[in-house]
Amino acid sequence: MTEMESVKFYVVWVGQTPGIYNSWADCKLQIDGVPNAKYKSYKSRVEAEQAYIAGYGKASTKLKNADVEPYDVHSICVDAASSGNPGPVEYQGVDTQTGERLFHYGPIARGTNNLGEFLAIVHGLGYLQRLQSSRTIYSDSNTALKWVREKHVATTLPRDETTAEIWSLIDRATRWLHTNTYANPILKWKTEVWGEIKADFGRK
Repeated sequence: MTEMESVKFYVVWVGQTPGIYNSWADCKLQIDGVPNAKYKSYKSRVEAEQAYIAGYGKASTKLKNADVEPYDVHSICVDAASSGNPGPVEYQGVDTQTGERLFHYGPIARGTNNLGEFLAIVHGLGYLQRLQSSRTIYSDSNTALKWVREKHVATTLPRDETTAEIWSLIDRATRWLHTNTYANPILKWKTEVWGEIKADFGRK
């Protein structure tokens, strides 16, 4: 996720200390390591307060789906962050259940958020391959998921001296996809149901 998104309010129904939090970083502290933590982001304080009072499961029909469609806790989540788009980019992968950082790369001098998301997924695949693990990988980027499926990156980012680093990484990741096989499911993280992806950098 990028740094430029609007302010959100986070409701935690089940976590270390239930309540309403003004930042993802504060919310994340309440839910990390809590099995079946229940939380959601809202665009206004009023919406958040109404949802908190209503209680989990009544706040929205989308939240009810979380009970019947939980995410796989024995998985990894990946995400990227950029300062400007294009701009410096970094990405990371974390254990979905514990929040432990498994890998991190960057900052890369110049790139886009979607390219960082793409590299994060492929890095995750390589990481799990070395461990001979078939764990699921979650990403919240539809664009990056599409690029991985197609084994091709469709970006308008020019190739020049300022983007040499990220293009080198993209070319290497694309070659990896064309020359390796994997059994890992790569799935879309359902932010509207499960809240922010666990690998989020918390810079909103």
